[in-house]
Amino acid sequence: MSEEKKDIISKAPEIDLMVYVKKLWLARKQLIKVAGVSAILGLIIAFSLPPMYKVEVTLAPESGKGGGSEISGMASMLGLGNMTGGANADALTVSLFPDIVKSTPFILELFDIHVRTSKDSLEQTLVSYIEQEKAPWWKVIPSLPGKAIHGILSLYSDKQKKESDNIDAFHLTGTQMGAISKLRSSITANVDKKTGMTNVTVTLQDPLTAAIVADSVVTKLQKYITSYRASKAQQDCDYLEQLYKERQQEYYQAQQSYANYMDANKNVILQRVLTEGERLQNEMSLAFQVYSQVATQLQVARAKVQEAKPVFVVVEPASVPLHTAGLSKIIISMGFVILFIMIAIVWVLFGKDFYSSIKSELYS
Repeated sequence: MSEEKKDIISKAPEIDLMVYVKKLWLARKQLIKVAGVSAILGLIIAFSLPPMYKVEVTLAPESGKGGGSEISGMASMLGLGNMTGGANADALTVSLFPDIVKSTPFILELFDIHVRTSKDSLEQTLVSYIEQEKAPWWKVIPSLPGKAIHGILSLYSDKQKKESDNIDAFHLTGTQMGAISKLRSSITANVDKKTGMTNVTVTLQDPLTAAIVADSVVTKLQKYITSYRASKAQQDCDYLEQLYKERQQEYYQAQQSYANYMDANKNVILQRVLTEGERLQNEMSLAFQVYSQVATQLQVARAKVQEAKPVFVVVEPASVPLHTAGLSKIIISMGFVILFIMIAIVWVLFGKDFYSSIKSELYS
């Protein structure tokens, strides 16, 4: 070891642990008081937090086998190409789950869900339940003046009632935006990119309501995804339905025209009559070919729409939770005690001396 390094090590300040222990021992009464106050504060905070119940539903994407491959094979045999979206369509729709459950149209559709609480068997809408959920006192106190003014104004007008009855997604009211914000924070969807498994989580203050909402979210989510996947197929199917009826009518008319002409010219051997009969027969055959081809395409389109309906299966259904979610009151209280004691220890060991030195420099 060089001379310079030895000098640096010798000049480094030595840490005397006994000095720190002595400071903590002398301040033991203060630390005990801090622990007691922080425990009381932690209990106040813990009991002010309303209990939350979490319901989690696990969904699995469809395998992409079975019906899809059969329809693709049938379409290929008929010369119509690949009529299914394949695995890419499944991956695309699964990736949309988190965005869909947070979207305003999806949340607004949940407003009218009828829910019940574990303490009351009477049904109410979800938006009414959300407005009745409790909030911690530190969130309620700042909003009291606004609620008081809003309550006074509601006595002189029925605007509040109209707001709850009429929902315009383009012009949302403050109350509706507040309910949407609460539901967005209560409903989440997470997708495992490797397996495609999706977890839909609903967290509310009542266990029965949380289970009902979770089940409703999954049902509406399935309708959303089915509508998304089947929208193009349904448009093609509707178009082919209309085209099928038109081609069917044209074929029937051509068939009737040929039959009427042949009945009117029985036993006639004029070349003019034979030529006209052959022309009508060719028109009837051509109309039948077009009609038959459109009918085949319509059958494949109908099968494609049917295939798009089952998007995912529920692996773990919704059930009423028995225990609250999140940290227990004891853990919250202990967390406050540990945090404040650590702050007090830092103050006793370093903060007090630092504050005294700064104070002496300012007043010297």
